[in-house]
Amino acid sequence: MEIEAIINQIYPVPEAAVVKLKQVTEEVTLPKGQILFEAGKISRNVYFLKKGIVRSYKFQQDTDVTIWLGREGDTVISLKNYVEDKPAYENIELLEDSILYRISSSDLQGLFNEDIFLANWGRKFAETELIKVEERLIARQFSLASDRYNDLLRDNPDLLQRVQLGYIASYLGVTQVSLSRIRSNIYK
Repeated sequence: MEIEAIINQIYPVPEAAVVKLKQVTEEVTLPKGQILFEAGKISRNVYFLKKGIVRSYKFQQDTDVTIWLGREGDTVISLKNYVEDKPAYENIELLEDSILYRISSSDLQGLFNEDIFLANWGRKFAETELIKVEERLIARQFSLASDRYNDLLRDNPDLLQRVQLGYIASYLGVTQVSLSRIRSNIYK
């Protein structure tokens, strides 16, 4: 997905504002396994995924728990880094060789200070990320695992082909055995 489309899916802005954002955006190609954000460290970048898959995870009792899965067009960010300039609590890793758009947080903040359209875009950007986190939290707390799987199947079927089942199970909050049961019940 091209950067202009990603920018405008967050919040449409005039072409002049898009040009300003593009001037501080760098396209980078990074390998599968690359860690973009590391728990306990501060990264001063924001990424937008042009091509590839990413996951956010946290270690818990000698295992990692997948918190989020992202794909083309998604923002890749540690909100703790971005909002508070504090170390991330999660790791964010590329699951495929990927192409990303990278913007330094300081460049982004500078644009917010000089352009009202970009300031509003930045507000909408933060609000959108907050809503995504809230939706994941509510789904995890109040939906059945089978419903979460069906939502994933409906909204992002390609993730099921591109992401290891262990990560999918972790993301859904179930074991791989439970995920196998959910899948077998659906495909009966």
